[in-house]
Amino acid sequence: MNNAVVIFSHGKDSEPWGSKITAMAEVARSMGYQVESVDYRGMDDPLARVRRLLEFAHTTPAPILVGSSLGGHVATAASVKLQARGLFLLAPAFYMPGYEQYTPPPADCPLSIVHGWRDEIVPVENSIRYAGEYHGTLQVIDSDHRMLQNLPQILGYFALFLRGLK
Repeated sequence: MNNAVVIFSHGKDSEPWGSKITAMAEVARSMGYQVESVDYRGMDDPLARVRRLLEFAHTTPAPILVGSSLGGHVATAASVKLQARGLFLLAPAFYMPGYEQYTPPPADCPLSIVHGWRDEIVPVENSIRYAGEYHGTLQVIDSDHRMLQNLPQILGYFALFLRGLK
């Protein structure tokens, strides 16, 4: 059993143990990782969410950060200060209109992004741009923003990502 910790950051209208996080947590646990999920419910301000994540994880050495949508932005924004060991992001809210300048650079660690071609909330082009700028791995799948119908595929990508960190 390794002592690495995977910390999940949920999206704006989601919750800390939604179906995607619960399923990914099972994968991580089966591979010997400890898992945590931060509760951002009732917090709309991205900066407040980043502060919450930094406080939550401040004693966790080199966590693996996983974030979905706004949670992807939050995880990435905290990744440098937390010296993240890896970033796994689902449809991260990068380069959103009016907030482009707030798109954070990632920590110097493995970066993997999964995004749906039919995402109606965060354009897939945003992840294509980000992955290109920061040399991340990008999987673009036939899905919308929630990606629930693609959960088995996402779990496979997540397991590959975690295996690559060992």
